[in-house]
Amino acid sequence: MKKFGIILIVSLLVFVGCDRQPIKPIAKKNLLLGTIVNIKIYDDVDDKIFNEIFTRLEDIENKMSVNIEDSEVSMINKQAGNSAIKVSDDTYYVVNQGKEFSKMSNGRFDISILPLVELWGIGTEKAKLPAKEQIQQKLALINYREIITNDSEKTIKLGKKNMALDLGGIAKGFAADEIIKILNKQKIKGAIIDLGGNVIVYGSSPNNKYWGIAVQNPFKNRNNYVGIISANNKSIVTSGIYERNFEYRGKVYHHILDTYTGYPVENNLASVTIVSDSSIQADALSTATFSMGLDKGREFINSIDNAEALFITKDSKIYITKGLKDNFELVDEGFVLIE
Repeated sequence: MKKFGIILIVSLLVFVGCDRQPIKPIAKKNLLLGTIVNIKIYDDVDDKIFNEIFTRLEDIENKMSVNIEDSEVSMINKQAGNSAIKVSDDTYYVVNQGKEFSKMSNGRFDISILPLVELWGIGTEKAKLPAKEQIQQKLALINYREIITNDSEKTIKLGKKNMALDLGGIAKGFAADEIIKILNKQKIKGAIIDLGGNVIVYGSSPNNKYWGIAVQNPFKNRNNYVGIISANNKSIVTSGIYERNFEYRGKVYHHILDTYTGYPVENNLASVTIVSDSSIQADALSTATFSMGLDKGREFINSIDNAEALFITKDSKIYITKGLKDNFELVDEGFVLIE
């Protein structure tokens, strides 16, 4: 196990590992992309770099959010089955990446899932168990193959009326990668970027050690973690059943929807954590891999370069891919590590 200087629990906490004193970062946060964005920079910087980062994130949100009526994605959705919409290079790139990940995962990850997401409403006050007929109607609209892109014109069209894109499973990853470009340009020594659970550890930690990323215990409240991944210059994204859910008649329904059945994914997984060089990749793979389940998910990740995964099952077992063998330390004795 590599020695680390700082441990962080994704989205919440940074504290010093070992017996060293804390090194205070320069930190700023903002509400963007539907989440609290936390940027912590371990270098001598002023507000200019934070302003540049937040301006870039606001630009991405204005183009890709389905909650902004005149965003490019909203305009694509409004013209579904009718007209192609000319979009920016950013939106065109993210949609094409979404199509590629959808194809790679055989549709387990599909950026045309919005009709189903809105039907269930999980994570909102309107969360409900839909009727089977409603689910089947929405499933008929989910098909990444019906997303028609034109490279020369930079246009996007949805092939069926009432289809709708949701880039929520990939846009934050793109945004995180764009922040890295800014940090590279400014030659920043080290930073932690947290876009509501999409975490990047950039550069080396202040103690010139590896960053320690604490993996949350999916069965307990936040600040409880099962183990620590050591990493530098990596993106870490987790998908799990504990993030957003609701209970109806004694059954809990979580927010990761199965594009094959229309219901929340049912398998033995409680969470999947992806470690990747690319945040947009980690974002898409976390959803796709969780939906595939343990066996197919491990096989899938093993076929992809520069990506590793940690699976936590409902019976408190932890499975890791080969690249994490020397980079993960189990700290909770209530779990069993299986390599």
